Amino acid sequence: MTSVTKIKLFLVDDDKVFLKSLEIEFLQHADFEIETFSTGEDCLKNLANNPDVIILDYHLDGIEKDAINGIETLDKIKAYNADIAVVMLSSQDKIDVAINCMHHRAFDYVVKSETAFTRLQKIITTIFSYRKMEKELNWYMNRM
Repeated sequence: MTSVTKIKLFLVDDDKVFLKSLEIEFLQHADFEIETFSTGEDCLKNLANNPDVIILDYHLDGIEKDAINGIETLDKIKAYNADIAVVMLSSQDKIDVAINCMHHRAFDYVVKSETAFTRLQKIITTIFSYRKMEKELNWYMNRM
């Protein structure tokens, strides 16, 4: 019997309604293991749980005004483990914000909209396709 490992997904957003709706969408459409956090600090405290993907809000100051923002959280995640794929999520539809996120090593940037969930699903599929190709390439290169 083979066991299927669930994708461990962290959702981080200070908008509790949006966070819950995103969690419900993922649970209804795929078999994920999901942990939700309303601050970057809470997310960082739980990185030892080894998430495969983190969907992280760009602004995280809705609950605590002095909370660290998404970019600071992203930097600390990458310092902890550069291989964790982080997708930034924001209501800002500005190219400079997206570029800034990519400069900080986000895998992708998604604008909060009615199509955000579909886009996130596609991005997660892409992340695992890249990982599979990378693993196969490494296997091949090590044989030479």
